[in-house]
Amino acid sequence: MQLTGKHVAILGGGRSGRAAALLAVREGARVSVWDAAGAGGLADMPAGVEIHFDVTEEVGGEVVSDVLVLSPGIDSYGSYVAAFARHAGEVIGEVEFAARFYQGKIIGITGTNGKTTTTELVARVLAHAGLGGTPCGNYGTPFCEVVLQANAPAVVSLELSSFQLETVDQFHPEVAIWLNFAPDHMDRYASVDAYRAAKLRIFGRQCASDTAVVRGGEDLPVLSARVVTFSTTDPEADWFSNGHIICHAGETWIDMDHDTGLRGLHNAENLMAALAACQALGIGASVMREALNGYAPPPHRCELIRTLDGVEYLNDSKATNLHALESALRSQTRPVVLIAGGKEKGLDYASVLPMLREKALATVTFGQIARPLAALFSEAVSSESVSTLADALAAARSLAPPGSTILLSPGTSSFDQFSGYEQRGNSFRDLVHQLR
Repeated sequence: MQLTGKHVAILGGGRSGRAAALLAVREGARVSVWDAAGAGGLADMPAGVEIHFDVTEEVGGEVVSDVLVLSPGIDSYGSYVAAFARHAGEVIGEVEFAARFYQGKIIGITGTNGKTTTTELVARVLAHAGLGGTPCGNYGTPFCEVVLQANAPAVVSLELSSFQLETVDQFHPEVAIWLNFAPDHMDRYASVDAYRAAKLRIFGRQCASDTAVVRGGEDLPVLSARVVTFSTTDPEADWFSNGHIICHAGETWIDMDHDTGLRGLHNAENLMAALAACQALGIGASVMREALNGYAPPPHRCELIRTLDGVEYLNDSKATNLHALESALRSQTRPVVLIAGGKEKGLDYASVLPMLREKALATVTFGQIARPLAALFSEAVSSESVSTLADALAAARSLAPPGSTILLSPGTSSFDQFSGYEQRGNSFRDLVHQLR
């Protein structure tokens, strides 16, 4: 991609936008950054970059650019982007922009759930193998920042959301991981098919020499790449786990309970996907085992906070959609009192009812969707609604006998009461530690 003398307009002035601006400057472009926020959100921009803040659609419609680069999170289908795209030669996202200047290999990871844990697992193996180690993309470092490093890694572990995949074109991962798929972000996409189509773009440029690591049983089109499957239900998959032992080609590779801090079927899937992806790049079994020894999952993902009076308290605030909620419930071996709720995202929670009947003693709902969610869940188990997370914890504690688990697994986003799932999870952790 030749940018010398061309105008690159960056839409969004956050960390990813700044990294894209730095990369465009390095490549000789004339660079401008445009943001609907005030000047305070555009700090530390590179010298020589034009900065425009408080930008409206009307202003955007007059901007002429050779390349328009969208920061992650900006709705590429919205009228704001459409205005800037009117006089743009090409519209791409930050990931696509970075990939055009990256000389190494890419392990791309997508799925409705499990992306971050899998990205960390892959990055850990790559670092141990001397090939890289910086998780990037939707989690960790913006991809453009990685490309700008003096000694960029030979391989990157790149988490990819549907938002980022909407705007890829020439993006070509040597290994593409498809963890799972379930409806999500229905407040952004017109249909489930539109959401699925965005995610499927991860396979768009793959060829026969590449590898697609996919969860067994997923409804996917015929892929050009070599397909490697993993499963917790089908022993005939290339990789199989019962939630404790990881097996491949008839051999036991990893004992999760002994060798790692990962627990549950959903984490077995994440681990198998990471192992299969790294094996596809020629990394040996012994290197992977050493790299993953003692690994513990990130916070907010079925994180055990404490056991009090015989009751376990699990923080699964990262569960911002139904598939994550169902996976968390499915992985539990003790009776559950579920705490769920948050922002209305237009999701149909009826699919959770069978798992509630199987796993839950009761549910407590909170937040914007508390009342309708409690009404629905009451078809399966005893349910009550409250206003806040603190109220939900108090109610759940009164319902949980010794030997049970209180599980915060909201099943939706947190933006009705919190700044993000991290703040929600941290608040839950603090509340649990205050219990006496």
